[in-house]
Amino acid sequence: MSEVPSRVVLREVGPRDGLQNEPPVSTAGKVALVDALGTTGLTEIETVSYVHPKAIPQMADAAEVWSAVERRDDVRYSALVPNLVGARRALDAGFGDIEVVVSASTTHNLRNINRTPQESLDGIAEVIELAHAAGASCQVIVATAFGCPYEGEIAEDVVASYAARARRDGADSICFGDTTGMGSPPRVRRLVGRFRDLDADAPLALHLHDTRGTGMANLVAGLELGVWRFDASVGGLGGCPYAPGASGNIATEEAVYLLGELGVETGVDLDRLLDVAELAQRLVGHELPSRVLKAGPRTRLSDSS
Repeated sequence: MSEVPSRVVLREVGPRDGLQNEPPVSTAGKVALVDALGTTGLTEIETVSYVHPKAIPQMADAAEVWSAVERRDDVRYSALVPNLVGARRALDAGFGDIEVVVSASTTHNLRNINRTPQESLDGIAEVIELAHAAGASCQVIVATAFGCPYEGEIAEDVVASYAARARRDGADSICFGDTTGMGSPPRVRRLVGRFRDLDADAPLALHLHDTRGTGMANLVAGLELGVWRFDASVGGLGGCPYAPGASGNIATEEAVYLLGELGVETGVDLDRLLDVAELAQRLVGHELPSRVLKAGPRTRLSDSS
C-alpha cells in the first residue's frame, strides 16, 4: 500500500461522457456547462468527443461547442477520439490533450468501434504518434477493465497487457475504465497491482462508475494504492451507450466531498460545484443521482427557525 496522496486531480467528464447518454442538449447548454465547470477550481475538463454523428448524435456539435467555450488558462481541456480521423479533427481544432479508448473486452470493443482490441491498439499507436507530432498528449483508456456485461470476467493479465502495450507505443498515461460499474475494491487492488508490476511509473487514472454502489469504495481503494487521478461527472451524469445497465459515473461533488473528509485536497469549491450540478440537472430535465446534490454537504445545516 502506498502513502495516500495529499492532493488529487479530478477530471470532469460530464460534458462528454455524461451528456452523450442523455437526449441531445443544446449547443448553448453544453457551452454553459463547460464554462460553469471552469469556475469551480476543476483543472481538467473532458469537453467533447470527435465521433461520427451517426454513432453518438449527442456529440455531433463538438466543433461548435469547442469554438464557443470560454477557455481558461488554468484549465486543461481534452477531447475523446475514436480513431485517427477523430484525432486529426481534435488536434486541428487546437486540443492539446486527447484520449483514445480500447476495450479489454473483444465483444464490447466490436460493438463500440467495430474492431478487435488488437486492431484498436494498432490504430492507437498511430494516434499517439500523430498527437506527439502535434505537440499534444495522448491518454489511452482501457474500458471494461473490471468486467464486461457480454463476456463477464476479464483477466487482469489481459487488461494490464493492453495498457502496457499502449505505454510501449508511447501513451502518456493510462486510465482504467470501470465502464459498467462491475469493479470492487479487491478488483481495483488486483488490477492496479498487476499493472504496476509491468510499469511501476506509468501515470495512472481511474474512471469509475457507481452502477452497483461501489464507486466511492473503489476510489478509496485506488487512493490507498497511490492513484491520484480520477474521472468524475457532475451530478453523476453518464453511462455507456454500448453497455446495458451502465448507469452514471461517480459524481464529482461526491468525490470532492469524500476526499475533503479524508483530508485530501482537490482545489474544488464544493458549494460552487453544487450550483453547477443543479445547472446540469436543469439541462437534462430530470433528477440526477448525486446524493450530495440532494442532501448537500455535511456542513450545510437546516434552518431551525
